[in-house]
Amino acid sequence: MKTKDRLNHESAFHDRQARHRSSTFDRRPDQFQFADDDYLDHETWIRPSFDQLGDLSGLRALDFGCGHGMAAVVLARGGAQVTALDLSWGYLSEARERARANKVAVHFVQANGERLPFADASFDRVWGNAILHHLEVRAAGEELFRVLAPGGRAVFAEPWGHNPLLNLARSRLTYPGKDRTPDEKPLRRQQIRMLRAIFPRVAVQGHQLLSMARRVFHNERWLNRLDSWDHMLLARIPRLQEYCRYVVLTLSR
Repeated sequence: MKTKDRLNHESAFHDRQARHRSSTFDRRPDQFQFADDDYLDHETWIRPSFDQLGDLSGLRALDFGCGHGMAAVVLARGGAQVTALDLSWGYLSEARERARANKVAVHFVQANGERLPFADASFDRVWGNAILHHLEVRAAGEELFRVLAPGGRAVFAEPWGHNPLLNLARSRLTYPGKDRTPDEKPLRRQQIRMLRAIFPRVAVQGHQLLSMARRVFHNERWLNRLDSWDHMLLARIPRLQEYCRYVVLTLSR
C-alpha cells in the first residue's frame, strides 16, 4: 500500500477514535486531571519503560505519537521541555485539553512520524507507546536517529509478534480495546534488525508472558501471581521473552 494511503487510513482511524472518546467527556477540566500513577501503572510495562528515560530535568523530550496526551503530561511533570507529536488532529485536541487541565506546558505538533518537522539533534529523550508498529520502521528509525542529540535515548513499548498462540488470539478473539487500523502489525525480528542497523545500541526487553492473560482474565490475585511467575521465568530463561505480548525497545544514540 502506498505511504499516503496508509497514513490517511491511520489518521482517519484515530480521528474516529478521538471523536468517540470526546463524546464521553462533558469537557470539565477535572475529567482530564490525573495522577502520574494513573498512567504509569495502567499497563505493567509502562513504569519500567519510563524508568529507562532516566532523570528528565531540563531535557528536551518528544512524545512520539502522543495520543490522549497523558505521557506528555507525565514527561512535563518530570521536568522535561516537552513536544508532543501525533498524526491525528482529534487526539491532539484532547491532549491539549489534558495539558491545560493539568497545568503543564507542552508544545503540540501535527505531523507524520516518518517525516519529522524538527532540526537535527532536537531532543535528548523520545518516548512512544504502541506507535512504531503503525509506521514503516526503517523510515521512522532514521528520522528518530536524526532528531536525537548525541547521547540521547528513545524508549518504545510495542506489541510483539513471535508468539503463535498470541497471534491466533489476536486474530480470533474479541476483547476490550481490540480496535486496530488495517495496516498495523506487531513488531518482529526484522524490524529490530532495521533499528540495529541505524542505532549503535538497541536493548530489547519482553513484558507479559503468562500475565498476558489479563486481556481476558481479571482476577487480581491470580494476575499478581502470574506477574511474579513472569519476573522469575524471564530472568532465568531470557529466550522466553520471544513469546511475550510486548517488548520495550531502548534505542541509544
